[in-house]
Amino acid sequence: MALDAVSHGMAVLVLLAGAAAMAWPGAAKSAVPASCVPWLLGAVMFGMGLSLRGRDFALVLRRPRDVAIGVAAQFICMPLIAWALSKALNLPPELALGVILVGACPGGTASNVIAYLATGDVALSVTMTSCSTLLAPFATPAIVWLLAGESVGVDAAAMFVSIVKIVIVPVVVGVAANELLPLFAARVRRAMPAFSSVVVAVIVAGVVAAGAERIRATAGLVALAVVLHNGLGLALGWCVGRLFRMDAARRRTLAIEVGMQNSGLAVSLAAIHFASMPLAAVPGALFSVWHNVSGAVFANLCARRSSPPLSDTIPPTA
Repeated sequence: MALDAVSHGMAVLVLLAGAAAMAWPGAAKSAVPASCVPWLLGAVMFGMGLSLRGRDFALVLRRPRDVAIGVAAQFICMPLIAWALSKALNLPPELALGVILVGACPGGTASNVIAYLATGDVALSVTMTSCSTLLAPFATPAIVWLLAGESVGVDAAAMFVSIVKIVIVPVVVGVAANELLPLFAARVRRAMPAFSSVVVAVIVAGVVAAGAERIRATAGLVALAVVLHNGLGLALGWCVGRLFRMDAARRRTLAIEVGMQNSGLAVSLAAIHFASMPLAAVPGALFSVWHNVSGAVFANLCARRSSPPLSDTIPPTA
């Protein structure tokens, strides 16, 4: 079906949107003003909420160790990798901030689908994404302030408010709609993966258009930082799983949850709080493309070496 084609082709769609924005930045900038970005991401997060129910959080009580390890790895590994890369690659302050913003964000919503395709522990993936998302208003501003506050001005309190508005409120409304209006939620949920793919592509187009000239000058450096950040995140997530003697399904899930970030949130935060530093949004935009490509490759490799998926229902949020 058309909706499935759009949702599964997210990486291609985002890549095409970015290329179009580079070719016609003026048109893309007019079509996607920066003020629209938070609203667009809020719509995506509402879709994530529609895919959740109260019982999805019960895993925290049944398997607190697994969830705690995963969420801790999420908010420790990726920020530290981002900081280390910014130093090792001698990134300019704007790009360093952008990479750190990506690292400080919670897990990406596409990780649940990738975990399913990789025959991972889908329930753990959904719970980790949900918990890291709910912790983001506290964790993300604090991490950005700690790692980038010396080089750029970081208003942690204002960032907290932004994340609550962009992420928490839409997710909570989505969960409430799922519980109170199940028929409505079921109808809307069916279209949300495709809708989310289109929205992320639109966000990326707007970000790329805003900094097209400077992106051309730094494209190689940003791409290197993004690929290394994502790859090291996948590898470290896997290693953390081995360190804590998790089985193969949980190790795959941990790798995916740590390596795949809510890069759309990083783009939104850069657009809202660092508008004078347009390059800060570029790592998040490129990460949106790359982590879907690398995640799909990782899932394919895992699926070839394992048994059938632990869940026979693909999570509806992408």
